[in-house]
Amino acid sequence: MMLDVERLDETCIQKLANEEVLAIRLKNFIAEPLAIQIGDKILAPGFEGYINAPSIGRIGMAFYEAENQPLLIEDYFERATSNIAELRARCAPYSSPVDTLRCMLDESWPAGAHLENLYGRKMYVGLSRVVKPGVCFLAHHDIFAKDAPDSFQAKSLEAQFACNVYLNMPTEGGALQMWDHDISPDQFDEMRGNSYGIDPALLGPPTLEIRPEPGDFIMFNSRCMHSVTPGVADPRLSLSFFVGYRGNASPLTFWS
Repeated sequence: MMLDVERLDETCIQKLANEEVLAIRLKNFIAEPLAIQIGDKILAPGFEGYINAPSIGRIGMAFYEAENQPLLIEDYFERATSNIAELRARCAPYSSPVDTLRCMLDESWPAGAHLENLYGRKMYVGLSRVVKPGVCFLAHHDIFAKDAPDSFQAKSLEAQFACNVYLNMPTEGGALQMWDHDISPDQFDEMRGNSYGIDPALLGPPTLEIRPEPGDFIMFNSRCMHSVTPGVADPRLSLSFFVGYRGNASPLTFWS
């Protein structure tokens, strides 16, 4: 259910879109020593917690944090450009891995790839996500149409992928778990209550479990339930964004 690839190309993206695989992995997308060095540079100035998941750290703002609240949506768009610039500054003198992936997606997909546009404004891309030792990233799914229910643009997606570049990893744990059985958005909302996710134990054994190494890139079907196992000793840092698929003849789009 996972495909190891040597490069990001049209074929592997189509396999994800067709649900032939749950995830694709490009090992050593960044050399491990460089990944760790970039990760340390990103973490050095500190980070905040998610608005609706305070146990998980982040640099930048994820659109789903806005939860359809106009003031938070405005804050998201106001900070989008500066947040992209901040990631580049933290990575300097090295290039931002997210910028490299944006170019790779554009080059590998026949119709190209570009920043997602929502409500007539360009979205942010390149969230830095920090999971502290001992914290379980609860099981959840990511569906753009839930985050922007009044947007045709969000509802037009045929598939949605999560993209993660792993920079720092704990000595143990920090594995990505995925389940291939469907849970409807309404059922998930009922199960999670006021939390952002649910206890992974409620879903039974995962269909797929991957423990990334620093420098790995993983792209997976974000509409499937997924979680992260607790890590030991060190934080788990990844750079993450979503990719939207609207058919083979349409450009891919990306956002965080």
